[in-house]
Amino acid sequence: MTEETVVTPAEANRLYEQLKSEGEASGYHLNPDVTFTKELMKGLLTNERRYGYRACPCRLSSGKRGEDTDIICPCDYRDPDLNEYGTCYCGLYVSGAVAEGKKQVSPVPERRPPVKIRESSKPKTASGAILSPPLPIWRCKVCGYLCARDAPPEICPICKAKRDRFEHFI
Repeated sequence: MTEETVVTPAEANRLYEQLKSEGEASGYHLNPDVTFTKELMKGLLTNERRYGYRACPCRLSSGKRGEDTDIICPCDYRDPDLNEYGTCYCGLYVSGAVAEGKKQVSPVPERRPPVKIRESSKPKTASGAILSPPLPIWRCKVCGYLCARDAPPEICPICKAKRDRFEHFI
């Protein structure tokens, strides 16, 4: 990371307090695991410095606001994820039941359309030419987990799906 993308704990704390206050005023809850949540704050702030907007730290961003509007936090997928799984994809926001410890979270599958993910995540040169990654990228079709390796894992480390549930992504 370059010096301009390093986020201080104080900056993460300020964003945490801001989002907690704003969220609670609107009926939303931040993940009660404060250490985890503050790491997400660092990711949001890092992406804001890199791209000029707070792209979800758990998704691949294109660096182009127009292509990433659906994953700018809070993303377009937050509410459906909260309603169905009790947490959003990255785990920043949780339902009231999860915040109160009455419900456990389960893996949240990626709702972002695969075409949008593929197009935004293709590495490019400064001139816009598409680069090939050094290793194939595999995507779990169940939860959206991505990994760069010669072959997909035997079992997804997130949702425990078997190898046959992976697809070649890029």
